[in-house]
Amino acid sequence: MATIDVFHYGVPAESDFGYSQAIKSGELVHVSGQLSFDAAGEFLHAGDFAAQLKQTYANMDKVLDHYGATRNQVVSQTLYVVDLRQNAAVTAEGNLAYFGDHRPASTVLGVTELTLPGQVIEISFVIDTKLPA
Repeated sequence: MATIDVFHYGVPAESDFGYSQAIKSGELVHVSGQLSFDAAGEFLHAGDFAAQLKQTYANMDKVLDHYGATRNQVVSQTLYVVDLRQNAAVTAEGNLAYFGDHRPASTVLGVTELTLPGQVIEISFVIDTKLPA
């Protein structure tokens, strides 16, 4: 029987919107779209793509830590990018810096806007905790 483990940062948006940051069912962890916010849930770096990307990946590390997982266990990611053509190179550089030699399946979508004013990147992930770390 599969067990379920839900992860929350404890930020207001989780209860206001009614969602979990991540949920583990069996060996898979499905991670909600991560974005650039601090420990108090305050949105950071409005309009600064590179800074938001870096903070988004840093927030992802908190999810990985909760599940005792590593970046090498990320099996897929979906990136939602405002002004994709303008931000494509920084997206690629940030992705390579974050994952190193690991190559998860990736989908990058150009979007016209995201939830928060000034938000230019959001990334969702799937982690397989059964894979080697």
